Amino acid sequence: MKKLLLIALSLLMLTNAKAQDAKNTIKINPLSALIGVGSVFYERKVDDNSSIQLGVAYTGLKLDDVKFTGLAITPEYRFYFKQKAISGVYAAPYLRYQNYKVKSGNDEGTYSSIGGGALIGRQWVYGSGFTLDLFFGPSYNSGDYKIKSGSEPELKAGIDGIGIRTGIALGFGF
Repeated sequence: MKKLLLIALSLLMLTNAKAQDAKNTIKINPLSALIGVGSVFYERKVDDNSSIQLGVAYTGLKLDDVKFTGLAITPEYRFYFKQKAISGVYAAPYLRYQNYKVKSGNDEGTYSSIGGGALIGRQWVYGSGFTLDLFFGPSYNSGDYKIKSGSEPELKAGIDGIGIRTGIALGFGF
């Protein structure tokens, strides 16, 4: 996590993009690192009031005695109010695909899910290029567990069903 923040801060110092000229952002979510997930986002301005974003996350998350390792991919369309893309208040529908190896003691399997949700957020792209993105909203995931050995572990913590997606992303715009 410290390496990711150091890389992000170094890149911030190298850019001199102006907020009104920025058409792209690259960000990380430092909150997700607290639960063992590394995530990176790339956002591209489409026009004055919209953008598309792709998020990729890798996890080594452990909940009780259940360990998840794998990837999640999250495409997102952002509608910015007041024609302020990519710096302003936005609403964003998104989809999410997750694919994990799951291990609990001697039990092993794979879990994959598809889901989506909607976000409300506020992103600031400052004159230096520094980007701060705050977001939250409801999510829903529906998944399938395939047993390799043992029995099916109990899946918890909003990985399947209704949940909340929230975060703070830091990065730079260019």
